[in-house]
Amino acid sequence: MKTTPTDLPGVLVVEPRVFGDDRGFFFESYTQNTFDAAVGAPVTFVQDNHSRSARGVLRGLHWQDAPHAQGKLVRVVAGEIYDVAVDLRHHSPTFGRWFGIRLSAANRAQLWLPAGLGHGFLVTSEFAEVLYKATDFYAPASERSIRYDDPELAIDWPDVGVAPVLSTKDAAAGNFGDWRKT
Repeated sequence: MKTTPTDLPGVLVVEPRVFGDDRGFFFESYTQNTFDAAVGAPVTFVQDNHSRSARGVLRGLHWQDAPHAQGKLVRVVAGEIYDVAVDLRHHSPTFGRWFGIRLSAANRAQLWLPAGLGHGFLVTSEFAEVLYKATDFYAPASERSIRYDDPELAIDWPDVGVAPVLSTKDAAAGNFGDWRKT
């Protein structure tokens, strides 16, 4: 497994070693001890999530506050997404900055987001299936969201030829500046 740090502290791009031949391929998508060593601390995942979405679906930006803050390990098993992490850790030197990467079934890359980061993705292919491991259980009372198109964050989402398709909840999300003042 190859891990590459991003500009956001603790956020890593994780790329597995892929073994392929004329039969297909094999890779370990997750191994506890290897992942813990790459992250630099033990990580316990308690929930796996799986979503399928059509081109243009934008999910996010979401996170959970303490005591149910979640770290996430995100990967795509079909199609492609543009995945975004936003640093929402108030004392971080990169607070309010974002990182984006294309994750796909073809490139097999994964993104590790430690607790305290907002997360969202845009489906760039006809459809995509996204899997992610979470370090805490879904807790609706701790769930938060910020608009994907917040002007202060200025995330450079790719043009996929259709307007973003949002859930009712994501369409009603507040702005970064309003959340920052709380």
